[in-house]
Amino acid sequence: MLSLGNSYDRDEVAEFVGRIEKTIGQVTFATELKYDGVAISLTYVEGRLVRALTRGDGEQGEEITNNVRTIRSVPLVLRGARVPDELEVRGEIVLPHARFQALNDARIEADEEPYMNPRNTAAGSLKLQDPKLVAQRGLEMHVYGVIGPDLGTSHFGAIERAGELGFRVPSVSQRRIERCNDLAGIMDFISYWEQARHDLDLDIDGIVIKVDDLNIQEELGYTAKSPRWAIAYKYQAEQAETTLVDVTFQVGRTGAVTPVAELRPVLLSGTTVKRATLFNADQLARLDLHYGDRVVVEKAGEIIPQVVSVKVDERGPDALPVRFPEKCPECGTPLIQEDGGIQHMCPNDRSCPPQILRRIEHFIGRKAMDIEGLGGETIAALYEAGMIRNVADLYDLQREQLLALGKGWGERKADGILTGLIKSREVPFERVLFALGIRHVGETVARKVARAAGSMDRLRSMGREELLAMDEVGEVIAESILEFFGRDEVEVLLHRLREAGLCMEVEATDGSLSKKLEGKLFVVSGVFENFSRDAIKRTIEAHGGKVSGSISSKTSFVLAGTDMGPAKRTKAEQLGVRILDENGFLEMIA
Repeated sequence: MLSLGNSYDRDEVAEFVGRIEKTIGQVTFATELKYDGVAISLTYVEGRLVRALTRGDGEQGEEITNNVRTIRSVPLVLRGARVPDELEVRGEIVLPHARFQALNDARIEADEEPYMNPRNTAAGSLKLQDPKLVAQRGLEMHVYGVIGPDLGTSHFGAIERAGELGFRVPSVSQRRIERCNDLAGIMDFISYWEQARHDLDLDIDGIVIKVDDLNIQEELGYTAKSPRWAIAYKYQAEQAETTLVDVTFQVGRTGAVTPVAELRPVLLSGTTVKRATLFNADQLARLDLHYGDRVVVEKAGEIIPQVVSVKVDERGPDALPVRFPEKCPECGTPLIQEDGGIQHMCPNDRSCPPQILRRIEHFIGRKAMDIEGLGGETIAALYEAGMIRNVADLYDLQREQLLALGKGWGERKADGILTGLIKSREVPFERVLFALGIRHVGETVARKVARAAGSMDRLRSMGREELLAMDEVGEVIAESILEFFGRDEVEVLLHRLREAGLCMEVEATDGSLSKKLEGKLFVVSGVFENFSRDAIKRTIEAHGGKVSGSISSKTSFVLAGTDMGPAKRTKAEQLGVRILDENGFLEMIA
């Protein structure tokens, strides 16, 4: 479940519409409310609810089926004559204002601390152990997406179909969803809800604009993080005023130094804010920040608090300006500037303590090695005890060493850490590569690089041109990979990790079935009889092929199902790219 690209600027919405019209031509858009709740996926088989998952990190969520079954707006059995054999419905779980207020009234009467906001309360409710308590909360689900057969070619129509099956869907008469044929209609919808949202009995934080035609959605495809056919317009974030107490400078995993405002606690969007990011030296200079200033804070993306302005007229005459340090606040190394002088970096990545700690924390993280029993505090304690200085040291830890650390280090904790380390040896190569923390190599790039290279040894031997030929790898990423593997200490580190038993190559257990499609680049379009679109893409990759979202001169085949978009067919014919049907594909991999 990917996230949407966000915008706070109407000009960016206009640019989004312009890009699509330039690529596709005139299209119809569906506009709808962006609910401020908990994203959820529901799976129905033969008309019955079988699984409910939270969005989690986009790839792995938490199963909460029993709790979701208690929500009245979630049908347990689909109704109607044409119920699909399998259906996925996506929506947002929200807590209406009236229910939230009733919950807080009861808590106040019982001398208990009231809940902070509806969104957090909804999220906490879904994690309760007793479904009966969840049922009492009065949660609601509002649908925003449907995936399955026989839904037609329109998002708007698919939502209407969900209503026929028994779901609570956005009302057309209340303007909670609308079809817009041009930018003017989209802007009118945005303007209407900018005011009308205050009259709703639930929270929304913006508007979602989607291409209505599902075939065109498929044609436009996705980036690594979000669909190209949708954008969220966010309304202005809530702001609060408070006092700047201090500024600290944090050193991250890559050596980037970030200024952080230490604030007098203030309530903002339902949470108490004590710290806020100042991003970099340029932002610090722009704000002309002084110690003791009255500042205005808001949540960037409604998640990360940031200082947006300063009340200069309220500044005291003796206030001292905040200066960016010339040396690393942790190790004293002179800072350097990168990214055109915007980002200050500590180059001492070999012995600067916070860089070492952040790299190890990244390595053990859920999306990387996912080592249970280890967390930030545990890593810090092991580092302070002199037991670890890099990620390979983790695999040298002994039970007796851990038990000797004293209070808080009992047998259960020690055994949990060692068990987690043993299990991490089963993590596939692509996640091992991501766990190494190569700068600019995120999850998606690591996965594609790992599959293209096949092994750590092969990747280490690759030159610039070979790296640039990989999907998602440009000049910056290629240079970062070359620089990383060019270090002497990395060679030693990789040798130790290999000796520890970590996976250093793509294996059949990663989903590889054959090499029949090796070197072939596919573009997938349309609806298929034997596969979902995601399944057919996974099958291509399992046989050694690659998948792209757009047709180019490098494309080997366009794999076409029914309802293939006309624009893709035309482009394939113009470039002389072979169009392959499902039967032809099955023959290739037989």
